[in-house]
Amino acid sequence: PSQNILGEAPLWNVKEQAIYWVDIDGKKIQRFYPKTGKYESFDVPVKVCLMAFREKGGMIFGAEDGFYFWDPKTQKMDFITHPEKGKKEARFNDGKVDRKGRLWAGTMTFEGATSALYRMDADLSVSKMVSEVTIANGVGWSPDNSTMYFVDSIRYVINAFDYDLATGTISNQRPFVQKDAEFGTPDGLTVDSEGYVWCAIYGSWKVMRYDPSGKVAAEIKMPVSKPSSCMFGGKDLNELYVTSISEGLSEEDKIKEPMAGDLFMIKTEVKGLPEPDFAG
Repeated sequence: PSQNILGEAPLWNVKEQAIYWVDIDGKKIQRFYPKTGKYESFDVPVKVCLMAFREKGGMIFGAEDGFYFWDPKTQKMDFITHPEKGKKEARFNDGKVDRKGRLWAGTMTFEGATSALYRMDADLSVSKMVSEVTIANGVGWSPDNSTMYFVDSIRYVINAFDYDLATGTISNQRPFVQKDAEFGTPDGLTVDSEGYVWCAIYGSWKVMRYDPSGKVAAEIKMPVSKPSSCMFGGKDLNELYVTSISEGLSEEDKIKEPMAGDLFMIKTEVKGLPEPDFAG
């Protein structure tokens, strides 16, 4: 029961057997150990929107004003770079690390299609990979690394790309799942070991599972209207952790969904895949 304003970016740590996630507007990183029930919260000076563990130890963040390294032990943040410096009302929103250790991170604004999806390599160089994005959201890869998925939220689409793992290049963009606004807004996603895509649908009270062709395989009803992202965890990677949002709810809404902003776990019959560490 974390009661986050804008809960996002769940990330499972296999070594620690802990789930990390952020409250973007609450400016905090959270960590929960399911086995013991221990919960910890770390205040940060900026809005952290996405995160990944590093091979060298510590973490890397995509925040409201660029990329940072963070040391959980000392809580020290070190600025790296910001590819959209000077752009008003823009921030990072979601991202993941591919299986070669590259960080893919997308930006957002609330109006227009002026955001982008970036790739940061191990040498900390940043490349723009997709332009004219509305709100960049969930990123993930098929188990065989041949397909990359990427959500463009205000186009209500999960796009698929052909993916070249060796070079980190994408091609052949096409809709994998296309919805309309009435369905809800596709948000964060993850891909399971069978190659099915799980996506939190903001505003819809549900998490969807799609087969590799884009057909609906399962619909999980949630006790909150704004699930935001999902990530597999647990000892056997068969627990789906789902973050949620309370931002924008009226007092009347909050009475109807008292768990808005909390973290949820769904036991599944399938397993996820461990998240790679950033190579830089």
